[in-house]
Amino acid sequence: MAVTEQHDKITRPKPPVARFAQLSAAGTAVGLPMVSFLFILALWSVVGASGVVSEAIFPAPWSVWSATVEMWQNGTLQKDLGVSLGRAGVGFAIGATLGVTMGLLTGRVPLVRTLLNPFLNLLRPIPAIALVPVAIVWFGIGEGSKYFVVSYTVFLTVWFNTHHGMQYVPETYLRAARSLGASRLREFLTVVLPAAAPHIFAGIRLGVALAFLSLVAAELSGASSGLGFRLQEARQYIRTDRMFSLLIILGILGAVADLVVHRIGRKLVHWEQG
Repeated sequence: MAVTEQHDKITRPKPPVARFAQLSAAGTAVGLPMVSFLFILALWSVVGASGVVSEAIFPAPWSVWSATVEMWQNGTLQKDLGVSLGRAGVGFAIGATLGVTMGLLTGRVPLVRTLLNPFLNLLRPIPAIALVPVAIVWFGIGEGSKYFVVSYTVFLTVWFNTHHGMQYVPETYLRAARSLGASRLREFLTVVLPAAAPHIFAGIRLGVALAFLSLVAAELSGASSGLGFRLQEARQYIRTDRMFSLLIILGILGAVADLVVHRIGRKLVHWEQG
């Protein structure tokens, strides 16, 4: 009888009020950002139509849209999108993998922490754009220099968050696992790693945003394609309409990537929500 009641609770559909509340929450989550975007777009349109600011300095929304269509029709936008996404993806994968691995080591192995932490903390304040000349000398103007700059930025961010999460696992969790006779490996897999996972995913999420940021820095010099290169080209020809278009596209790409990583994190690290 108790089993049947429990099964009924699990399979019973949600009442209309609960479903309406869920739909309202989802609508609010989508609607509020749309209100903000529409407000900014309307304000931008008013400024553009007023003629207060020169079109060459601050293009109107319709000019930016026309520039976007122009770049799409001549094929440069598709090509640059593919190249930039490939560079960001490869650089992010390398940096995130190394960052998580190094964070696990420095967080749990005292010898590795002693040898590497001071050096890694010294690297953290160095901006990615400052490494572009060094990357070109080391790897040339090919793809290797772009991958290096992106992975460098992502690595340090993911490493720091992973290290922080591994360092601050509650001691009570470790004592409880050891009192139950858990081995070192079991303790790591079932206690340490789940406790640090929210920090790790926070670092990965931040690393996604920084991958696009450092990508532009890498493409501003020593590149012949990509969104960053196209930005530099638009500046040379004073095509602010193209510059605004490319900046908006970069923002959309970063926002979509951040949303995807956030959703994946919520699914995998579901216990954090409790």
